[in-house]
Amino acid sequence: MKGIISTEIEIVIPFHDVDSMGITWHGNYLRYFEIARCQLLDLIDYGYRAMQASGYSWPIVDLQIKYVQSSTFEQKVIIKAAIVEWENRLKINYQVLDAVTKKRITKGYTIQAAVDMQTQELCFVTPEVFQHKIVKLVDANDQSSASLTPTTGSHK
Repeated sequence: MKGIISTEIEIVIPFHDVDSMGITWHGNYLRYFEIARCQLLDLIDYGYRAMQASGYSWPIVDLQIKYVQSSTFEQKVIIKAAIVEWENRLKINYQVLDAVTKKRITKGYTIQAAVDMQTQELCFVTPEVFQHKIVKLVDANDQSSASLTPTTGSHK
């Protein structure tokens, strides 16, 4: 999955995320997206606390999810997230893959827009504080040709 910056995290589907047939309830995939999104934003030093401190909230204004196949209790899955747009809005693409077979289980995206917390006005251009963090990473990546993808984390 290509993007400006990406990450992945492996989780094991817990019992409380499945229905009586042992299949992951569909709404939990949004929570899995959130886990990967938090890790991704932490990579650029702009997690939710940093957002708040900078004076902007970033509510999700649109999302799309496609369920390709089911996941089940105790299945190991990899959640991938990648920033694909950032200049006027923040668009993050996601994939949930089986950790063993690498088959896609779910895919989707979220779109977030910056809102000035003081005025409650939507920002039609990404705030400078966020632009600075992304440009810094893109420039560092161009200079070093190193991947911005971290090693796989773990969340159980």
